[in-house]
This record gives sequence, structure tokens and C-alpha cells, in this order.
Amino acid sequence: MSSAADVLGAIIAGGGSTRFGSPKALARVGGRRVVDRAADALRTALDGASVIAIVNDADLARQIGLPYRADVLARVGALAGLHAALLWGRERGCTGVLAVGCDMPFLSPALLRRLLAEAGDHDAVIPESEGPRGVEPLCAYYTTACIDAIDRAVQRGDARMIGFHTDLDVVRLPIAVVRSFGDPAMLFMNLNTERDRAAADLLAAELP
Repeated sequence: MSSAADVLGAIIAGGGSTRFGSPKALARVGGRRVVDRAADALRTALDGASVIAIVNDADLARQIGLPYRADVLARVGALAGLHAALLWGRERGCTGVLAVGCDMPFLSPALLRRLLAEAGDHDAVIPESEGPRGVEPLCAYYTTACIDAIDRAVQRGDARMIGFHTDLDVVRLPIAVVRSFGDPAMLFMNLNTERDRAAADLLAAELP
């Protein structure tokens, strides 16, 4: 099991929010910015440990208000954000990062802790989901061993968030276990459109 003290919490916020029309990280759900909701989930899961953001726009980064860096790799989407977070974690002597998307309003700290608890000697722990990929790569734990595997995947032209997994020991948290923490559709909900944000706002209003 990885200790929370050895793990860096990372919010991946480098995308352009093209479909949303404005920075998704700053969108409000339940009266709070979604990036703040994600940061709180990480801090709770990591017992108050550091949370950083990977952001390519300096103005957006200032508005988010977390320590930040930009991508190192170019034109590989969210994979570049994970890669930059892992590089930062390695510099700080962390074993790995707990990475989440900036637009996920209903992340479960308990589920995030479970991912760490399953780490053992594995290179990554990723929860299964009901989405088209069958896994949720932006709510997962990755060790710094993933850095070289990501570099190799990019060199062979594979920028998928799961493309580098073939070179590593990746364990999946079964969907049945994920469901014990809540509805996967809600746990892994992300805001791609204003309609998504409005739906999330309604869900937030129903929470205790």
C-alpha cells in the first residue's frame, strides 16, 4: 500500500475546454468551483498532502490558485498532463501521483483511498467504469515508473490514456468494488458541456 505522504495529488487541467466554451475547472456545481471540489477530494484522500495542477494557460492557473506547471510533451492531450504531474512527483521524491480530471465534481475520497490501498507493487491502479473505455484513467493512481512507458508510447504515436499500460503492471479496481462507493456514472461524471454542468448542479442539490 502506498502511503498518502508519498503521493502527490494532481489535477489535470490543461485542456482547452472547447466544447464547454469557458474553462471547465472554474464552472460552479453546487455553488462551488468544480476544481475546488476535486482538490478537496484529493486533500481528504491524501490526509492533507499537497495538491498541484497541470495547466497550460498561466491566467487560468492563477485563477485556479494551486501550484502549477504546464505540459512538457506537446500535442498528446491529457496524457501530457499526467506525464507532467509524474515528472513533478519524481522531482519531489514521491512514489507516484493520484491524478484526477479538473472537471469531475463528484470524486469520492474513499474511492481514491482505495486506489492507493490496492497499489502494492503495481505500477498503476485504475478503476473500472461503465464508459466506452471500461476504465477511468483520470481518476487513478500512477507510479513514477509510468514516465518511461508514456515516453515510449508517445514515440510510437500512441497518445491514448491507456496506450502505455501494455508496458506496465496495471491493476484494475473491479466495477463491483467501484459501485460500493457510489454510482459510477456520478463518481466519474465530467463536465463537457453546459448541459452536463446543469445536470451536475441538480445532482449536487440532492446530496445531503
